[in-house]
Amino acid sequence: MTTIQGPAIFLAQFLGDQPPFDNLESICRWAKGLGYEGVQIPTWDSKYFDVQKAAESKTYADEIKGIVEGQGLKITELSSHLHGQLIAVNPAYDTLFDGFAPEQYRNNPKARTEWAVQQLKNAAKASQNLGLNAHGTFSGALLWQTVYPWPQRPAGLVEAGFKELANRWTPILNAFDEAGVDVCYEIHPGEDLHDGVTYEMFLEEVNNHPRACLLYDPSHFVLQAMDYLSYIDHYHERIRMFHVKDAEFNPTGKQGVYGGYQSWVNRAGRFRSLGDGQVDFGSVFSKLTAYDFKGWAVLEWECALKHPEDGAREGAMFIQDHIIRVTEKAFDDFAASGVDEEKNRTILGL
Repeated sequence: MTTIQGPAIFLAQFLGDQPPFDNLESICRWAKGLGYEGVQIPTWDSKYFDVQKAAESKTYADEIKGIVEGQGLKITELSSHLHGQLIAVNPAYDTLFDGFAPEQYRNNPKARTEWAVQQLKNAAKASQNLGLNAHGTFSGALLWQTVYPWPQRPAGLVEAGFKELANRWTPILNAFDEAGVDVCYEIHPGEDLHDGVTYEMFLEEVNNHPRACLLYDPSHFVLQAMDYLSYIDHYHERIRMFHVKDAEFNPTGKQGVYGGYQSWVNRAGRFRSLGDGQVDFGSVFSKLTAYDFKGWAVLEWECALKHPEDGAREGAMFIQDHIIRVTEKAFDDFAASGVDEEKNRTILGL
């Protein structure tokens, strides 16, 4: 018996215009050929998956499910990371994040946010129509430009930011609750929810909403010099999704967490393909298994050096080798002497 399912692969970094990455059926056939058992589907490219159509039409959702299952795979979850980012955008980032929305919503932050909210609600219903129980996304950020407190943050700024973030997300969380699906925030630099403390601040503002859950990705904690193993101890009850992604952090006398505005290759902290970084995945899989995590182990490929197809090919076996088949008996059962209350009392001197 295993608790963790997999291996699976997040398709976001592999979609493209050339075969086998140019349509859902062929990319699923490619993934199956590498040894994957599931695919996580992004919701922002309608060429592969139309989230609005999947929300409005159970027939279409069944067709998508049939395409994936026809290649011997399962849909693990949907992902709306780009839409989630647009739920909350500080004006400092308007131009940069406009590219995440269709052209008709650009240069119009209010319309862009309304569109993103509807896309998240579509994702809730689409997930329900596909028979899924978890969904991955970002929180967005109103405060990220103040992450380092210089100039000094005005009193009450952080509290006001998290209250507004909660106001925007509560109706979405309620929509996911109606659909029976958990919203799993990927805790990530660039988001207002970027570590355990900020997640707890958000939870408080949404009244510990039962659907405000977590996507666990240890790579983002490596780059923040956080303890990614004790994080599991703190939040295992809320972890519903798992991205298997590696990273390394090699600070020098010239550069640290902030990266010195360098490219990914030249940063002290950078993402790597599985097995090429510093994450102790043996311990990660052990902790998640001990806490009875029942979700999928999903490869998210992001590497500053290795080709994505090589990372995908190596990643399937890497994940498979780390999934733990749970023992059904204790190693010292052979020495058990059975239950004998009288003997127990004698041993205790009673």
